[in-house]
Amino acid sequence: MTIDFPNIPEEALPNFKGGEGVTYARMFFDGVNRIMCGRLPVGSTIGMHTHETNSEIMYILSGTAKVIMDGVEEILTAGQVHYCPKGHTHTTIAVGDEDLRIVAVVPEQ
Repeated sequence: MTIDFPNIPEEALPNFKGGEGVTYARMFFDGVNRIMCGRLPVGSTIGMHTHETNSEIMYILSGTAKVIMDGVEEILTAGQVHYCPKGHTHTTIAVGDEDLRIVAVVPEQ
């Protein structure tokens, strides 16, 4: 199956998950699992949230992310992956001098 992200309209998601600024996303959802190609302008955040029924795998395409998971801060750059297992809490902040671009997979468990 091919997911053609350039042909999926980009949605503006203000204050995504209670965060600051706007997250822009092209999302595929099959009723169970979500795959997202996202963009966060510098200073925008995805709010702190807990993965109660799923996990999240976030691949950094470009830019710099500050991720705080369970109180531990990490800085991620292009080519790195952040993994938030089911039951854990995290937030993502776009830092640096260019938009943060990610691909995120959120599989239900």
